Amino acid sequence: MSKFLIVGLGNIGEEYADTRHNIGFTVADAFAKACDTKFRTDRLADVAEAKFKGKIFVLIKPSTFMNLSGKAVSYWLQAENVSKASLLVITDDIALPFGTLRMKGKGSDGGHNGLTSIQETLISTEYARLRFGVGNEFSKGKQSDYVLGKWSKEENEKLAERIAVAVEMIKSFGTIGLERTMTAFNNK
Repeated sequence: MSKFLIVGLGNIGEEYADTRHNIGFTVADAFAKACDTKFRTDRLADVAEAKFKGKIFVLIKPSTFMNLSGKAVSYWLQAENVSKASLLVITDDIALPFGTLRMKGKGSDGGHNGLTSIQETLISTEYARLRFGVGNEFSKGKQSDYVLGKWSKEENEKLAERIAVAVEMIKSFGTIGLERTMTAFNNK
């Protein structure tokens, strides 16, 4: 049975809940709920296991804080015997307009500390990532406040639908693969 490691990036702690930077956690939670499974606290992460169409999805929400996400990713790849080809990282992206979803098979960290940590730990930029656009409606020097801020009323109204699409993209990644998922969902 094929196994995938799905990593939702975010920061632990109530003060970070429902912030733009924690969209990876939010999407992982939505995927777990859709598959009727729950997270448990384990080594370096909260972990859940879901089955969908004969595939196993190991979901993690690193408890290492964003800047050390690579440590949790490396540990769980090894612990679950999952290859980098079956790794998908869900992250916020200020370079994309709010709600835009893009899956890529490789790329730079784009200045994202979580991706930087993963790339430094894996010594590779070749792993899939699902980038969730959070927009860039902030003034110079206010990026941190923006990504660590709560969603606006307008964003909240559209958020559930975009999260649902992200969940479908994860299922697609595990069942029909990266390339076909990118073709089916990117630019939609």
